Amino acid sequence: MLRVGIIGCGGIAGMHAFCYQHMPEAKVVAVADIIPERADNMAKIFGAEALYHGDELLKREDIDVVDICLPTYLHCEYVLKVAAAKKHVLCEKPMALNLEEGRKMIEATKEAGVKFMVAHVLRFFPENENAKLVMESGAIGNPRMVRTYRGGVHPGRVRAWYADVEKSGGAIQDMVIHDIDYLKSCFGPAKQVYAKGNVFEKTPNLEYDLVMIEFYNGVIAHLVADWSRPEGGQFNTKMEIVGTKGIVEYDLSKSMPLSVLAAPEAQVGDKGVAVPESPLDPRSNPYAKEIIKFLAAIENDTEVPVPGEEALESLSIALAALESIKTGKPVRL
Repeated sequence: MLRVGIIGCGGIAGMHAFCYQHMPEAKVVAVADIIPERADNMAKIFGAEALYHGDELLKREDIDVVDICLPTYLHCEYVLKVAAAKKHVLCEKPMALNLEEGRKMIEATKEAGVKFMVAHVLRFFPENENAKLVMESGAIGNPRMVRTYRGGVHPGRVRAWYADVEKSGGAIQDMVIHDIDYLKSCFGPAKQVYAKGNVFEKTPNLEYDLVMIEFYNGVIAHLVADWSRPEGGQFNTKMEIVGTKGIVEYDLSKSMPLSVLAAPEAQVGDKGVAVPESPLDPRSNPYAKEIIKFLAAIENDTEVPVPGEEALESLSIALAALESIKTGKPVRL
């Protein structure tokens, strides 16, 4: 059984906490947050010890794995500290604020001989897994175009650091990097990025960006990053992948979010392409799946599902989009 410490007890840590409760592979022994009430509340869930600074947690010898659920601008600092403490590390996305930080994180964890994974969880959502299976089955032919939407209320309304692009990277780097990483896992490396948006205008509680990515395999993707919904508005995601023989599309707001529209000869149903609903089993939760696979990589000494190098590639695409917005020009990768 691997002994886990969690640094940062905010929103995403709550989801991780729910997952760890159903994992005999791991035991959370300590949690840390500079806001004592958060640390105390999460510690009660596990019967773990509450600590009030991440550095305190790293001093403990009874921790094998550290789960970093801190704001983006603290990721590099704490991954380096965890590596120095010779503990395995799962770090929330986005990997870092810039490529230099990302490279330091990869180098430090390799030198320390510890496993390092970035939690790009979209790869583990059943709808995304099955959309990829549909494409691989040939049911929609060769993919040509992708359209995605991801948006909701500006998180800066709740946590001020999100509104500071120097700390969060804005909606593209913090949120749409989900879609960037997933599409890269489907289509391979990106060739060129062009983007428009108001991320650098710093309009209070409103950001809206459009990103176009051209992949080397010829696929063109149009991504929308939307942090403009009014307070109380619903979060939603959409994805449409158009192929030469049909379309696979996803819409979170629909009761059956994933659908396949294919040419008659594709015979999607006859080919047995599975399109299950999102699972209720806690161990099949996408966040649980990524954690379980990370823990298995530690136990078996195998490659983690999302290594630092892959996360760095996704980060480079997000940063290219931000550079394109600044310069008004396409950025070749």
